[in-house]
Amino acid sequence: MTTDGIDPGVPPSGAGCVECDEVGGWWFHLRRCAQCGHVGCCDDSPAKHATAHHQTTGHPIIRSFEPGEAWFWNFKTSELYESGPELAPPLAHPADQPAPGPAGRVPANWAETLR
Repeated sequence: MTTDGIDPGVPPSGAGCVECDEVGGWWFHLRRCAQCGHVGCCDDSPAKHATAHHQTTGHPIIRSFEPGEAWFWNFKTSELYESGPELAPPLAHPADQPAPGPAGRVPANWAETLR
Protein backbone atom coordinates (compact mmCIF):
# COMPACT_ATOMS: atom_id res chain seq x y z
CA MET A 1 0.00 0.00 0.00
CA THR A 2 1.32 3.42 -0.89
CA THR A 3 1.24 6.01 1.86
CA ASP A 4 0.85 8.91 -0.58
CA GLY A 5 -2.29 10.73 0.51
CA ILE A 6 -2.07 9.54 4.12
CA ASP A 7 -1.24 11.77 7.07
CA PRO A 8 -1.20 9.55 10.17
CA GLY A 9 -1.03 12.50 12.55
CA VAL A 10 -4.34 14.14 11.58
CA PRO A 11 -7.27 13.26 13.85
CA PRO A 12 -10.77 12.67 12.50
CA SER A 13 -13.01 15.71 12.04
CA GLY A 14 -15.59 14.40 14.50
CA ALA A 15 -17.76 11.46 15.49
CA GLY A 16 -20.11 11.67 12.49
CA CYS A 17 -20.43 12.81 8.91
CA VAL A 18 -19.56 16.51 8.82
CA GLU A 19 -22.07 17.44 6.14
CA CYS A 20 -24.92 15.27 7.46
CA ASP A 21 -24.45 16.75 10.94
CA GLU A 22 -24.65 20.28 9.48
CA VAL A 23 -28.08 19.63 7.93
CA GLY A 24 -29.54 17.12 10.40
CA GLY A 25 -29.10 14.18 8.05
CA TRP A 26 -28.23 10.57 8.74
CA TRP A 27 -25.81 7.95 7.44
CA PHE A 28 -25.45 4.21 7.01
CA HIS A 29 -21.69 3.86 7.66
CA LEU A 30 -18.83 6.32 8.06
CA ARG A 31 -15.51 6.76 6.24
CA ARG A 32 -12.49 8.84 7.23
CA CYS A 33 -10.20 10.66 4.82
CA ALA A 34 -6.70 9.39 5.52
CA GLN A 35 -5.17 12.69 4.40
CA CYS A 36 -7.16 15.37 6.25
CA GLY A 37 -9.38 13.44 8.70
CA HIS A 38 -12.71 14.47 7.14
CA VAL A 39 -15.43 12.06 8.26
CA GLY A 40 -18.09 11.46 5.62
CA CYS A 41 -20.85 8.98 4.97
CA CYS A 42 -20.37 5.92 2.74
CA ASP A 43 -21.72 5.32 -0.74
CA ASP A 44 -24.59 3.26 0.68
CA SER A 45 -25.70 6.34 2.62
CA PRO A 46 -28.20 8.71 0.98
CA ALA A 47 -25.72 11.60 0.57
CA LYS A 48 -22.40 9.79 -0.19
CA HIS A 49 -20.31 12.54 1.39
CA ALA A 50 -17.03 10.55 1.61
CA THR A 51 -16.91 10.14 -2.17
CA ALA A 52 -17.98 13.76 -2.66
CA HIS A 53 -15.07 14.82 -0.43
CA HIS A 54 -12.66 12.83 -2.62
CA GLN A 55 -14.14 14.34 -5.78
CA THR A 56 -13.84 17.87 -4.40
CA THR A 57 -10.38 17.60 -2.81
CA GLY A 58 -8.65 14.83 -4.73
CA HIS A 59 -7.69 13.17 -1.45
CA PRO A 60 -7.24 9.59 -2.61
CA ILE A 61 -7.59 7.30 0.41
CA ILE A 62 -10.30 6.64 2.98
CA ARG A 63 -10.38 4.33 5.98
CA SER A 64 -13.45 2.78 7.51
CA PHE A 65 -14.60 4.74 10.56
CA GLU A 66 -16.66 1.82 11.87
CA PRO A 67 -15.73 0.00 15.09
CA GLY A 68 -13.75 -3.17 14.41
CA GLU A 69 -12.89 -2.27 10.80
CA ALA A 70 -9.39 -1.24 9.70
CA TRP A 71 -9.60 -1.37 5.89
CA PHE A 72 -8.55 1.39 3.49
CA TRP A 73 -9.86 2.22 0.00
CA ASN A 74 -7.87 4.01 -2.68
CA PHE A 75 -10.21 5.97 -4.97
CA LYS A 76 -7.50 6.52 -7.61
CA THR A 77 -6.60 2.84 -8.04
CA SER A 78 -9.87 1.24 -6.84
CA GLU A 79 -7.82 -0.92 -4.50
CA LEU A 80 -8.94 -2.23 -1.11
CA TYR A 81 -6.36 -2.77 1.62
CA GLU A 82 -7.28 -4.87 4.65
CA SER A 83 -4.98 -2.74 6.80
CA GLY A 84 -2.60 0.18 6.59
CA PRO A 85 -0.71 2.68 8.69
CA GLU A 86 -2.01 3.53 12.13
CA LEU A 87 -3.93 6.80 12.11
CA ALA A 88 -4.45 9.29 14.93
CA PRO A 89 -7.22 8.27 17.31
CA PRO A 90 -10.05 7.77 17.53
CA LEU A 91 -10.11 5.08 14.87
CA ALA A 92 -13.91 4.78 14.77
CA HIS A 93 -17.07 6.58 15.77
CA PRO A 94 -18.15 6.01 19.39
CA ALA A 95 -19.19 2.39 19.98
CA ASP A 96 -22.52 3.51 21.42
CA GLN A 97 -23.41 5.38 18.21
CA PRO A 98 -25.60 3.07 16.13
CA ALA A 99 -25.21 2.23 12.45
CA PRO A 100 -27.13 3.59 10.73
CA GLY A 101 -26.84 6.72 12.78
CA PRO A 102 -26.91 8.92 14.56
CA ALA A 103 -29.57 7.91 17.04
CA GLY A 104 -32.71 9.97 16.70
CA ARG A 105 -32.18 11.02 13.07
CA VAL A 106 -32.54 7.72 11.21
CA PRO A 107 -35.96 7.34 9.56
CA ALA A 108 -38.02 4.25 10.36
CA ASN A 109 -37.92 3.23 6.68
CA TRP A 110 -34.14 3.72 6.35
CA ALA A 111 -33.51 0.36 4.68
CA GLU A 112 -35.93 1.25 1.86
CA THR A 113 -34.06 4.49 1.13
CA LEU A 114 -30.62 2.96 0.57
CA ARG A 115 -29.30 2.79 -2.99
